[in-house]
Amino acid sequence: MLVGCDFSSAPTRRKPIILAIGHAAGGRVQLMRLEKLESLDAFLDWLRAPHAWIGGFDFPFGLPRELVEHLGWPTGWRECMRHYASLTRPQIRETFAAYCSARPAGSKFAHRRFDKLAGSSPSMKWVNPPVAYMLHAAVPLLLQAGVHIPGLHEGDPQRVALEAYPGLLAREVIARRSYKSDEKGKQTADRLIARKDLITALEQGRTRLGLRLKLTHAQADALAADASGDSLDAVLCLVQAAWAAQRGAPRYGLPDDIDPLEGWIVSA
Repeated sequence: MLVGCDFSSAPTRRKPIILAIGHAAGGRVQLMRLEKLESLDAFLDWLRAPHAWIGGFDFPFGLPRELVEHLGWPTGWRECMRHYASLTRPQIRETFAAYCSARPAGSKFAHRRFDKLAGSSPSMKWVNPPVAYMLHAAVPLLLQAGVHIPGLHEGDPQRVALEAYPGLLAREVIARRSYKSDEKGKQTADRLIARKDLITALEQGRTRLGLRLKLTHAQADALAADASGDSLDAVLCLVQAAWAAQRGAPRYGLPDDIDPLEGWIVSA
């Protein structure tokens, strides 16, 4: 089974964690269904369930080495994540804000080695989007569930979690066009067209991943209709998980020189 996850660090009925469940064969990725989880407890229960899967999860799995070393935090991934989980969100915000305030304009944030390559936000960012809080909420649950995280943590090889980033695949197809917004006033016709163009390109296999997404008409309509883009982001992560599954254990397409503290975004 393949999984793509659009994550929320404070899930609710209105803004749930969305899982795109599917499978792949012969270069085609079939979306089977979308599942919605309205709490972090429900997410942990799902992670712990005895299913075999390879999943792409849209949240950072690590912090920049430069930041960790500057703060004097443990440089082993598991120990660093345990320390990070022990902090409150206000403590995280204050610590990271102090770090940024001491840095020159234009380079306030520390980056992981692949951030610019993938176009991803620095994992220490606590606003717009608050990926530092997503890491804080999610990675301890991966550890509790005992999943396997290639390059970072040995766990159950039947449940494989990879860091994914939907924006990486979306930009390949529609460049910098915006396709989503949580704000009603910004859920425009242009963004709807961008979502439809992105869905069409995925169905036709027009990406460097060489995979074709297979959807029913109802599924394609539902993905286009979700103006938040959360459902489509989960599906983009599903396609990245399928690419990783093609490459298989032990690396799942991750580079040989992955930093064992920072991790890597699959297919970057």
